[in-house]
Amino acid sequence: MLIRRKDFYYTIAQGAQAEIKIKGSRFIGETHLVKSGEEALVELETIRKREYDATHHCSAWKIGLAPAVDFKYSDDGEPNGTAGRPIYDSICGRDLTDVLVVVTRYFGGTKLGVRGLIEAYGESATLALEAAGRKGSVRSREAFAECPYEHAQLVLRQMAELGIPEDAVETRWEAAVILSVSVPLSLEDGAASLLGNYTERGFISRWGWKK
Repeated sequence: MLIRRKDFYYTIAQGAQAEIKIKGSRFIGETHLVKSGEEALVELETIRKREYDATHHCSAWKIGLAPAVDFKYSDDGEPNGTAGRPIYDSICGRDLTDVLVVVTRYFGGTKLGVRGLIEAYGESATLALEAAGRKGSVRSREAFAECPYEHAQLVLRQMAELGIPEDAVETRWEAAVILSVSVPLSLEDGAASLLGNYTERGFISRWGWKK
């Protein structure tokens, strides 16, 4: 199946670290997969406690997809615009979301200047993101449906014709057939119409969206 572009996005494949040293200062870039600003803050606080003697913990996160993107970046005491924004630009430059990047700095005694800081934080973030890798995912909403055995194949066939991939449907054969479906967001209205219509016609006993 051809996944529609609006349903597809990239995030990091794994958490990772990368470190560089510039004029005595250590810059440690670290990536985390996060699904909310609250998760990002928890991860950031964990790093602060672990690297308690560091000079700065500059960060950026980007969560979700347009038009509902949650993002934030912080210079954490570095000159305005020299740390958080370069980190955020590294995330955007790789077309990623649902990711937190923290760059921890141990000051080495030599000031780097505005341009030097921008380059150092940007490079640290980029190296950490490269180490984390990139994976594609599909935006979806989870639905469930219950139907009698004799109608299960009809329902599955109609879902396939709607465009829902076979591997997005989990089937459990119990007293009735229980379907768990990851519906790509662009097919949400079509799936609701199909499932609702089939419920009215008696092909499906009940259905709904999972919370």
